[in-house]
Amino acid sequence: MDLLFLGTSAGVPTKARNVSATAVIEANGSGWYLVDCGEGTQHQLLRTPLSVRDLRAVFITHVHGDHCFGLPGLLASAGMSGRTQPLDMILPAALHDWVRLGLSVSHSHLPFALRLHAVETLQGWHDDTLSVDTVALSHRVPSRAFVFTERNPEPRLDTPRLTADGIPRGPLWGELAHGRAVRHDGRLLEPSEYLRASRPARRIVVCGDNDDPGLLADAARGANVLVHEATFTEPVLARSGNSYGHSTAAAVARFAEVAGVANLVLTHFSARYQADPRLTPSIEDVRQEAQALYRGNLTLAEDLKRYHLGRDGCLMLAQN
Repeated sequence: MDLLFLGTSAGVPTKARNVSATAVIEANGSGWYLVDCGEGTQHQLLRTPLSVRDLRAVFITHVHGDHCFGLPGLLASAGMSGRTQPLDMILPAALHDWVRLGLSVSHSHLPFALRLHAVETLQGWHDDTLSVDTVALSHRVPSRAFVFTERNPEPRLDTPRLTADGIPRGPLWGELAHGRAVRHDGRLLEPSEYLRASRPARRIVVCGDNDDPGLLADAARGANVLVHEATFTEPVLARSGNSYGHSTAAAVARFAEVAGVANLVLTHFSARYQADPRLTPSIEDVRQEAQALYRGNLTLAEDLKRYHLGRDGCLMLAQN
């Protein structure tokens, strides 16, 4: 599984960072899932190998514009790019009519079906590759985290069961191994009955805005990666006196250390943090504050950077 960050700024874009959008990419590298869609997300996509035709689903964490204002343009462009497959969208119920109205008044014709799901009542979502659950967070408006878990990763034939069921070796086994149903002795054999995961499923938690990392205690247990906002550092928050429903790097790092999170990715940085470490405040302040409290593998997300979660459970910058 990979993560590709399309936007890592909080509230407003900067010259180096667009507003929130994160791609979760399947282990096989083709299909992908979009978490949040700030304005300009489709422009960022043009600078990546990702195609809207391979987009499996969209997940929106909350209603604030820096997390959703890019949706109408992305959908319209997907229609003009030739997409025909239905698209699942999991987003707050309040945004459903907004999406429909934006497409309607702009006379945007979509040659694919939109399947809108209210995140508030979602009981879990899945396709053949991933299952996705939600966690309620704490923000100025209702906000969610999305927990992506692999389903049956790298499946291999369950040969003991095949033998026990009297299914002879040969072409039937080959068809099942390739995920195709077959008939034997008048019975339809589904590949799901005879394919078993060959390794533990990987899990990635991607959060919306949140000022209480402790709410993720259950989701973080056993997760390989936690992606969490770090809008502020403690000194900046002390000067402003108001978190506006956001977390500091210290708060997230402290939680991740106690929770035993192996890979922590910080994102959603206030535009006040500059890239040049000689300036104040800088993004290096965020890194240093987190590193002082967290001993795991720390990443500060950068726009258009892709990170690979390997079989060893370590998240690393992907090689181009």
